[in-house]
Amino acid sequence: MGDIINQILEVITGMGYWGILLGMTLEVIPSEIVLAYAGYLVYHGQLSLVEAVIFGTLGCLLQHVILYAIGRYGGRMLVDKYGKYLHIKSKHVDMTERWFQKYGVGVVFTSRFIPVVRQAISIPAGIAKMNIFIFLLFSGLASIPWAILFVFLGKTLGENWKNINEIAAPYTQPFLWGAVGLMFIYVVFKTIRHKKVQ
Repeated sequence: MGDIINQILEVITGMGYWGILLGMTLEVIPSEIVLAYAGYLVYHGQLSLVEAVIFGTLGCLLQHVILYAIGRYGGRMLVDKYGKYLHIKSKHVDMTERWFQKYGVGVVFTSRFIPVVRQAISIPAGIAKMNIFIFLLFSGLASIPWAILFVFLGKTLGENWKNINEIAAPYTQPFLWGAVGLMFIYVVFKTIRHKKVQ
């Protein structure tokens, strides 16, 4: 892991719970690493497991709300112009926008477990002016298990927390396949319901 990432992590975690919240909100470095490092601090007794998960989840939700607001009040023009600074590419927004338009609000939940698009899906939700409370509900239901998983893994790995990317793969795959399965069920449900309406 690079020296720059280590320095950023030290700054973030030096702020305690608020640093975790800030790190998850800005996601200058991947959320998995921030959460795993939070778990490492839990391992050393510097943080509480429950509070690390809570602040990690809140930070994740805050990031989603910011992206939602960008989509709702700035639209595609703002995203296309400044999205690169948020590490969000137009092609990813295009893809998630098509999903959102075709399958509706349910993709906000299932997309949270799919790499790359889990942040981008918030933008079309904002553009479509999805109900903010439903948006937060679906986002929260997906963010909580994600935070629990990586904080727990970081705590379990202890001094080896830096190997999180290699160690986490077997644990994240069930989330990914579960999301794909839920997406499939949701699409089938929407298709059948659409045919009945016709």
